[in-house]
Parts: sequence; structure tokens; C-alpha cells
Amino acid sequence: MTTKTVLITGALAGIGRATSFEFAKQGFNVVISGRRADAGQALASELAALGGQVLFAKADVSIESEVESLIQTVLAQFGQLDIAINNAGVEGTLGAITSQTESNYRHTFDTNVLGTLLLLKHELNAMQRQGQGSIVNLSSIVGQVGAPGAAVYAASKHAVEGLTKSAALEVAPLGIRVNAVAPGPVDTDMLNRFVGGDEAIKNGFLSSVPAKRAASAEEVAKTIVWLAAFGSTYLTGQSVAIDGGYTAQ
Repeated sequence: MTTKTVLITGALAGIGRATSFEFAKQGFNVVISGRRADAGQALASELAALGGQVLFAKADVSIESEVESLIQTVLAQFGQLDIAINNAGVEGTLGAITSQTESNYRHTFDTNVLGTLLLLKHELNAMQRQGQGSIVNLSSIVGQVGAPGAAVYAASKHAVEGLTKSAALEVAPLGIRVNAVAPGPVDTDMLNRFVGGDEAIKNGFLSSVPAKRAASAEEVAKTIVWLAAFGSTYLTGQSVAIDGGYTAQ
């Protein structure tokens, strides 16, 4: 068991929710964040039933004042921030590049890229004062390859990969690690939105994955916990693909 503190953004559904439970089971103080207060308080109650200390803090990661307040809340409640999982993200409106809009670009990049940048900024300020810490950003396999019909989302995740590597190089001498995970298809609502609710398209996508299935959110969560908390202390600036072999092809 541990008394370390983890912050998880985008914690109210899918991978973020599963990751919250995995950290709680390991005995971490868990701070969960999202934009829906009712859902956040409900999840906090579920996690607290596992016996650890849990706090929900509402925040929009695309607004710097809210991100700064979020980190200050963590520090005020628990004294330090040991681990941060920057999971908040949106897929935006999918479709061909010729159908894309400025508003969709801004919405997607404000959350996925600006949000990650702002979280890194304030998390690293806290971790540098502590002299230790570990961060995992949520990327995607489409942050490593192209994605026809999802160009804006793919571009945002390529940016997350660049932020991860750059941040890791800045703080490696200080004993702080920054990595990313890049999931392939995961059995969440986001996957269903990606395929427009079409089971035939979904099955066609999964047939292109060597493992012939989607990952569960719990499988991704276990990798995140290992990478953030128990993985090699010499591993930084990396993006771990959790994709059933998709990017090995």
C-alpha cells in the first residue's frame, strides 16, 4: 500500500474511470477531475468505498485558471502531487478533411492539446518544487499513424506525443518522468462514436488488429498504473502503444 497522491483528469468515464479504480485499489490518495459535478461526486463515493482518500475537483482543462486551481486543491488537500494522469480528451467531429470546421479544430485542440499543455505546466511546477513526480499523458495510436476520417483528432494526438517528449527532456535531470500511453481500439463509448454506432464498421476495424479484439478499459488502466507508478524509473519520454499489435504491422 502507498500514501502517494495521484490526479486523474477526464476521470468520469472510460479509461479515466477504470484508471481511478486501479489506483484506488493500490491505496493511493485519488483526486479525480472532470466537468460534471454530479457524476464526479458519485464516482468519488464509489472509490471511497475501497477504503482510500478520494477527492473530486471540477475543472475544465482548457481554462488555465481552473487548471491552476485544480493543482492547488490537490496540494492543499494532500501536500504533494506524486503522479498525474492527463486523460481529459475529446474526439471532436469526425469526417473527411474537406468537411472540417474551424470550430471543431478549436474545440478538439483546446481540450486535447492546450489542456495537456496547461496541465503539464502546473503539474511540473509542483513536481519541480518537490524534486520528484511521474506524469502519463493519454495519446492514441492515431498519434503515431494517420487516421482517414479523423485527421483533426489524429493531429491533436500527434501534438500530445510531441509535448510528452519535450516535457520529458526538460525535466529528466530533475528526477521527473513524463510518458504517454497510446491505446488502440478500446471497448468504450468513444469507440462506438468513432464508428458511428455501425457494428459492421466496428468489426471491420477490429479485424485489422492482430489481436482481433478491442482492449478493455481495465487493460489500459493497468498499463497506465504500471507506467506511472511501478515501471522503470529510467523510462521517460516514451509512448507505450496498447494496441493489440496494430502499430507493429
